[in-house]
Amino acid sequence: MSNPPTAAFVVVANRLPVDRVTLPGGRTAWRTSPGGLVSALKPVLQRNEGAWIGWHGAPAEELEPFVDDGLELVPVPLTHSEVEEYYEGFSNGTLWPLYHDVVAPPEFHREWWEAYVRVNRRFAQRAADVAERGGVVWVQDYQLQLVPAMLREMRPDLRIGFFLHIPFPPTELFQQMPWRRQILEGLLGADLVGFQHQGASQNFVRLVRQRVGHKTHRDTVYLPDGRLVTAGSFPISIDAESFEKLARDPATEQRADEIREELGAPKHVLLGIDRLDYTKGLRQRLRAFGELLAEGSIDLDDAVFVQVATPSRERVDQYKVLRDDIDRLVGRINGDVGRIGRVPITYLHSSYPKAEMAALYRAADIMVVTPLRDGMNLVAKEYVACRYDDQGALVLSEFAGAADELKQAYRVNPYDINGMKATLLQAMESPDREKSRRMRSMRKYVSEHDIDRWAKSFLDRLAGSETHHDKHPRPV
Repeated sequence: MSNPPTAAFVVVANRLPVDRVTLPGGRTAWRTSPGGLVSALKPVLQRNEGAWIGWHGAPAEELEPFVDDGLELVPVPLTHSEVEEYYEGFSNGTLWPLYHDVVAPPEFHREWWEAYVRVNRRFAQRAADVAERGGVVWVQDYQLQLVPAMLREMRPDLRIGFFLHIPFPPTELFQQMPWRRQILEGLLGADLVGFQHQGASQNFVRLVRQRVGHKTHRDTVYLPDGRLVTAGSFPISIDAESFEKLARDPATEQRADEIREELGAPKHVLLGIDRLDYTKGLRQRLRAFGELLAEGSIDLDDAVFVQVATPSRERVDQYKVLRDDIDRLVGRINGDVGRIGRVPITYLHSSYPKAEMAALYRAADIMVVTPLRDGMNLVAKEYVACRYDDQGALVLSEFAGAADELKQAYRVNPYDINGMKATLLQAMESPDREKSRRMRSMRKYVSEHDIDRWAKSFLDRLAGSETHHDKHPRPV
């Protein structure tokens, strides 16, 4: 690969912020990926002439750095075996289930770990090559937890931040990890380690004290070389303004009306939108809804459930099993309580553009977000942002990070099926005035605590973190 561009602000993530698409005629092009992280960091990168380092999504292919929509993009190549062992293996077969309260059993394989180390070093080397002297590097998420320490060793002049988008597990779960100390030491290469909520930050500091032996005080870790590492909570959010603008579009409203008509114009439309993942609690919510229908607590003419399950990690065995389980569950419920022309559950195993998602949010009377464990869950915030008329209800798992912020949601323990049934009924039967009061409060919070505020709060804290090296200009 030729010499990559250099930049004063560098984002390092598992994936680049673009997807390759095939245009009519067979030509390929790059399209900006959906998601809050890209929308948050893109303007910061553009203002600071920054660079984004990540895998471009195709194995066994090396690409030169390129520019897309004003962004310097630096691809990191992965082989087929590295995709299998680093990404599908250690990242999603070991770390993902362990960090999500062992909802599924994690697997610990030495060859997966070795691939994880190797790929993390490649990302760190690429960041070391790209970052200008005294620059800022922001490393993202669980796939790259070793990068901060590796990068610190290569480039001690840099200011390094790390943010974990998923939960960080409690001590008793993290200690199952055979490579627990290496992961902690990897994160300690950063000046600032950010988490979704305060409990995760406290877990991290506690583990560093117990397992690595460094002195700590509140949110600060004192390293033997005199460097300080700060841990903190920075709940991520969404571009609330753009979602509301899309929701107010007449085309979106027309599509929302069409969706309700296609569903038979029921009194209540319940909606779930998730990646097809075992942490999302799909089985529990569908079972609760099916039982409400079967026992006659709600009528098929009054309520339908739309569940969108975006395909996810389809080569991983646990996800193949989950898809089959959900298919069977939906088929059983629809067969037991449905009738000709009226099915209780509309199940859509597909992904949809942002405009269709906004129309679904507008069509739904009740949004059901019931993960068994989730770092944040931005779907809950997207639904709230789209309810500009202050109507609708949000049923939200107390184990989603969003529950710490959206306190006016109808909270539920997704492991308690009877409790979930009662909460779904409460959300359907609450007076409109009550639902409006709750939604107004949540909309105010989401509007004030948007994705720009999240990025600015982290970067401001990173710029102000105390280290043994000189202060450096921060991104603006």
